[in-house]
Amino acid sequence: MAVPTWLGRAMVATALIVAALVSDPGPAVADPSPAKARAKLVKLNEQADQLVERYNQATEAYKKAKNRYNGLNTELGRKNAEADALRQDLVAVAVHNYQFGPSTSWQRLLAQGSPEAVLGGMASLEQIAQDRAAKIKAFEAATKELRDRRETAKGVLKETETARTKAQDEKKKVDKLVDEQTKLLRRLGAFQTGDPNSPGIQYTGPASGNARSALQFAFAQVGKPYRYGGTGPDSFDCSGFTQAAWRTAGVELPRTTWTQWAWGANRRIPLNALQPGDLLFSKGLGHMGMYAGNGKMVHAPQTGDVIKVVSLDGYWRNRLLGAIRP
Repeated sequence: MAVPTWLGRAMVATALIVAALVSDPGPAVADPSPAKARAKLVKLNEQADQLVERYNQATEAYKKAKNRYNGLNTELGRKNAEADALRQDLVAVAVHNYQFGPSTSWQRLLAQGSPEAVLGGMASLEQIAQDRAAKIKAFEAATKELRDRRETAKGVLKETETARTKAQDEKKKVDKLVDEQTKLLRRLGAFQTGDPNSPGIQYTGPASGNARSALQFAFAQVGKPYRYGGTGPDSFDCSGFTQAAWRTAGVELPRTTWTQWAWGANRRIPLNALQPGDLLFSKGLGHMGMYAGNGKMVHAPQTGDVIKVVSLDGYWRNRLLGAIRP
């Protein structure tokens, strides 16, 4: 049977519409523009600064608690040895008394004969009694101190385990953020692996004295990768970098940005009076670097970047909270 012309045209039109719907899933969702991606990266970097510092703080708290616990364990070992030695002395006395009777037996003294011998024996026995009393007292004191130190060690162990858990939790958060940073940087074609063996560059700025030594070390690290928690020699985070640089100049800084800022409470200087080697801190204390002179800063920036020298104009100048002179 022939198909009416109007019906044939309707069938063809329907087929074309279906084909179009199948072949065209709808408008494609465009990737964020490079400008938006960079803006997102700035926010991620600022979040990472804070998380990394929290991780560093938690890690340092764990290390300190662990060192305290290890020290207490060493002391417990010594106290155990002392208590055991005193215990053996007391056991020996008890065995002697059981086998031969108490040394203070009057029959033994009278058997010595002369009054002089009896008096001499009494003096010796009194000395022996005093020695034994001293040993008992020392044993009691040692065991009490041992018990006290065990209780202290239990408390520190609990503190250590809490600090370790917190450090692990903070690490998970940082790892997640680092993954986001890395993906975004790779998409922008801006991820830098760095060279752990980078020879760096020579410092030729105006610094002198131990500040010059610190900056010479810092510039020799240029090109090495940033890595959170890094303290060298192959990679650094921002506070690990400044700590290592000033250590070569004979100044021992604390480990984290926050503790370095607190350490320098009496060494803070206005930003319009900077000298090479001064420590520079960002608002929120999530990041820091070193003033290199001539309006420049050397620092370990963030994930996917390398140790570098940057200008303090614009972005960095607006981020600064303050400075410390070690």
